[in-house]
Amino acid sequence: MVRYRRLTAALTIVSLAGLAVVAMPGKAEAGWCCRAGIGIAQPPVVVRTAGLCATAGILRASAYYPPPQRIWVPPHWQGSIWVPGHWA
Repeated sequence: MVRYRRLTAALTIVSLAGLAVVAMPGKAEAGWCCRAGIGIAQPPVVVRTAGLCATAGILRASAYYPPPQRIWVPPHWQGSIWVPGHWA
């Protein structure tokens, strides 16, 4: 690896420069066609590890929402009317 140190350094710099060009913020357009500018057609990429979400507690809602439980209302008087027991 010692023999290719300069080549490795040069390729690393070029690849980091390429990543910087791709990651540059731009206008959010519906089509991925570039009308002006550099002309790199790269869709946005969201990178988030599972560990980061778990530790930060961001957007960790459960996917299953159970239906609300119905309660039993015992028989009672409502004004002058007798109402038998029912589910509410």
